[in-house]
Amino acid sequence: MYDPASAIKGKQAVFEAHPENAAVKALADLATDAKYDRAELTITVARENIITAAKAAQQAGYNFLEDVTAVDWYPSEPRFQITYHILSLKLKERLRLAVRLDGDDAALDSITSVWPSANFYEREVFDLFGVHFGGHPNLRRIMMPEDWNGHPLRKDYPVEGYR
Repeated sequence: MYDPASAIKGKQAVFEAHPENAAVKALADLATDAKYDRAELTITVARENIITAAKAAQQAGYNFLEDVTAVDWYPSEPRFQITYHILSLKLKERLRLAVRLDGDDAALDSITSVWPSANFYEREVFDLFGVHFGGHPNLRRIMMPEDWNGHPLRKDYPVEGYR
């Protein structure tokens, strides 16, 4: 059975507990926070460092971007968490990169220059949450009609839409 007390929280505690982990070594200077829970490593980076962190993870052997997703923590700030799930086939390890964004400034750089497969994931997050990805090659709606008002996965979006 899972014991929540077994989670390691905080950058220093996680990095001390896993000094040989390739992601820990590669992202030590970029991390603002970290968590190791259920054999999964999550490293939080500042939004201005997302491209550098993605490149560092890639160079450390994390070669497959599995997914990009978002969480809306409304009414808390920072409101949004953008999460990148990355896999190392060689190391047989997963890494989760996270970036927290304020609701009134929900924008960060696109990582399509590092992983072209981020294209449609970032478009989905843009469409459903309204997070803008600067430098994205084709940032437009992917699921909702172009003239749709709002972003339906935001927690403050009306249940029946805007009327």
